[in-house]
This record gives sequence, C-alpha cells and structure tokens, in this order.
Amino acid sequence: MTLSGFNEYGRLKAVAVRTPDAAYQSETKIGAEWERLRFHSAPVLAPAAREHQAFCDLLAAYGAEVIELPKTADITLDSIYARDALLVSPKGLILCNMGRASRNFEPALNASALSAMGYPVLGRIEAPGTIEGGDLIWLDDTALAVGLGPRTNEDGIRQLQALVGPDVDVHVVPLPPPSHPEDVFHLMSMISPLDRDLALIYRPLMPESFVEWLGARGVGFVEVPEEEFIPMGCNVLALGPRDVLMLDRLPITKAGLEKAGCRVQTYAGDEISRKGEGGPTCLTRPLWREV
Repeated sequence: MTLSGFNEYGRLKAVAVRTPDAAYQSETKIGAEWERLRFHSAPVLAPAAREHQAFCDLLAAYGAEVIELPKTADITLDSIYARDALLVSPKGLILCNMGRASRNFEPALNASALSAMGYPVLGRIEAPGTIEGGDLIWLDDTALAVGLGPRTNEDGIRQLQALVGPDVDVHVVPLPPPSHPEDVFHLMSMISPLDRDLALIYRPLMPESFVEWLGARGVGFVEVPEEEFIPMGCNVLALGPRDVLMLDRLPITKAGLEKAGCRVQTYAGDEISRKGEGGPTCLTRPLWREV
C-alpha cells in the first residue's frame, strides 16, 4: 500500500474511520466520559451508528475504500475523530503525540492496524512535542500549513519539519486560544480546501500572513458567515475537486459553495459531529487521494 495525493482536495480513494461501536462502545462508557471530554451532551449509540453508516456509505459511493480502525478499551469517545492521531506524508505515516493526553492510546493503535495492511510508517512525534492531525493541511507535496495552538506546539512542528524534510515548505499558522483549555480549535476549524485554487474559510480568524501565503499559491476563498461558523460551517470534506461533503442545516455556506461551482452533499451528524464538535474532516483520516 502507498500513501499518495498530499493535498485535501484530490479524489478520495482510501480513508480510515472509527465507528461509534468502536469509539463510543457502550452507553456506560458514554456516560462516564462525555462531560469530562466536553461533549455538549451525551451521544446516543444507536442513532450514532446509523448516522455514521450513512456517512460512510456516501464515502463508499464516491469510490473510496473505507477502512475501519480497531476498538480497544483504552480509547475514548474522541477516537471517533480519526484524523487527529496520525499524519500522512510522502514518506509514510507519522504517529502524533497528542495535545489531549487522553487520546495518546490512538496513534500506535491506528498505525499498527494500517501498517498491518501495508501502509508505511515514517516515524513519530515525541514529547515534549505535541501535534494533532486537525492542525495540518497539505496544499500539495511541497507545501504544508500547520496550526500552532493548544494541541500542536513548536517542538512538535520542529520534529515534523525534520521528518518531512527540507523540500517541504512548512508554514506555521498561529491559532487563537479556545474559550476553555480543554476545548479544541484546530487549523481545520477555520479552513477547508476545496480545490487546488479554492478554500472555504472563516476570514475573521485567519492571520493575514496565512491569507497572503495561500494567495501567493493562487488560492481563492469562499467565506463562512459568522452565524454558521460555530455550527461547523467551515468544516467541509472534499471528496474530490469542488465535490464536497458537509453537515446538514448550514444553508448559507452551502449556497456559497454551490455559487463557487461546488457539488455539495450533506449528512446528518447530530450524534457523531455536533455533540463532540467534529465535522467530516475530523471523522476521516484520508490516506490516498488521486490527483
């Protein structure tokens, strides 16, 4: 197996997910964890499973191989957000040292499962470095944006640069602090690439240096309105160039995407996305995109 297509918009061919059965596991586990992990309310397992299956069906219908990550007692409800534990790079998977310590059982578990399928592993981020997958965006094989914030620190970024090598331009994006130290604000909370030359952004939080860096690479923008930012209007998964999957009930953002020439599909995510604040990019660890 190979990792390929280091961007966020190429046609999705292989993607890893973790089902609610594997992440949420039982109503007892949900009851013990949801408040500590700052979910808005307790997910309900049966409807969560239905939502996730429908979500995966959309991925599969587009032609992507959907790989289910394993279940162990050590992982938390957060593990449904499969993107965060591993990074992809042209040289192989990189295991994260996660900013939320309770998630640090996930990287080795996920990497072991994918390595057994033949996916190469390049290395890992070691303490005191921290990094999470939601803070990384590949524009192409040589340009990588990394969010510097509560889940990804300077030492983690330094180690990442050493792993990907000097030929990759790693652009560091300072992130605003979340309202609570245990809350998450990833780079992909405010930007989702849609195509080689188009990205969905929440402009008020974008540093001007980042806007200029993207603009120098020919990237234009669709902007998310303020009223749809908190409900995760900016968290959109490109299945292919200008072919996107987003949460339902975000009509202004959906209309803006369609005006920009995007085909938009929606999914219901009350249990798997809204309660834990993890949209479609969070639910997926893309492994192979066809360019």
